[in-house]
Amino acid sequence: MMERYPDIEIYLASVSLDALNEWLKNTLIAPPLSPAGKGQWKTRGQYQGDCVPVLLVDKAADGFASLWFDSNHTPWMTDQECAQQAAEALQTEIRCSLGGWHPGDDPDRFWQVLPGGKEGAIEWPDSGR
Repeated sequence: MMERYPDIEIYLASVSLDALNEWLKNTLIAPPLSPAGKGQWKTRGQYQGDCVPVLLVDKAADGFASLWFDSNHTPWMTDQECAQQAAEALQTEIRCSLGGWHPGDDPDRFWQVLPGGKEGAIEWPDSGR
């Protein structure tokens, strides 16, 4: 059986705040994201009665925004499951980790999900920006 991740993080190529708020509302009964500092927005959703803190960080990695669900009580077991749902719902490219990170893993290998269901492993080196 697949182990549930302790939290979920995906990277969004581009998305409107309105579209993201709508998806979060439908998925986690979350109120709209509100400003939480420079380039950051927060909200708190819930899933099956458990609180799910959500943090959006604009331009977190090479122009991609980071969307972090700080809970293991989400509709998704893994980052990949979340990325697949988000790519279709938001109609944008989503990237995420290949799996739980372990020492010795290649930090530049990520999973890419495109709208329409195309997905696969990619090299995504950190540019340092």
